Amino acid sequence: MVYETMAIPVKGLKNRSGVLDEIDQSLIALLAENARLPVAELARSVGLSAPSVSERLRRLEEDGVVSGYRVEIDPKVLGYTLTAIVRIRPLPGQLHTVEKLLVESSEVVECDKVTGDDCYVARYLLRSIEELDPILDRIAQRAQTSTSIVKTSPVKRRLPLLW
Repeated sequence: MVYETMAIPVKGLKNRSGVLDEIDQSLIALLAENARLPVAELARSVGLSAPSVSERLRRLEEDGVVSGYRVEIDPKVLGYTLTAIVRIRPLPGQLHTVEKLLVESSEVVECDKVTGDDCYVARYLLRSIEELDPILDRIAQRAQTSTSIVKTSPVKRRLPLLW
């Protein structure tokens, strides 16, 4: 894939003049598509030597621009056929207890603390609809919930614009 890029300022870069150049942006985009690309292939793609690319990646990691490399799985292959989005409004005095319950719940794959009427928006992966009520029952005495079942995800998690 060809990326049209330009140098962009980034706050907090220790190892550069505060700029992600076109090569850095290209490396990030390539790794976003396939985090397992060998350094030699990355080097060929951006026109640098493998040691130069390794050094750039090290600096991107040190600066926190690249914070990790992840495996992406298909939950359906593992039997998780249902995704539920649950908006959670803790009852007075229950905020920290609810947060602890969410953190400790293995069914929660993602959770954001948000502004507005609700305090949390949690994404649950479930094998069946029958699993939902017992999960919601665990927090029912501590919070109000509103649940939506995901039909499709037309936009998967993606990187923000780099340029």
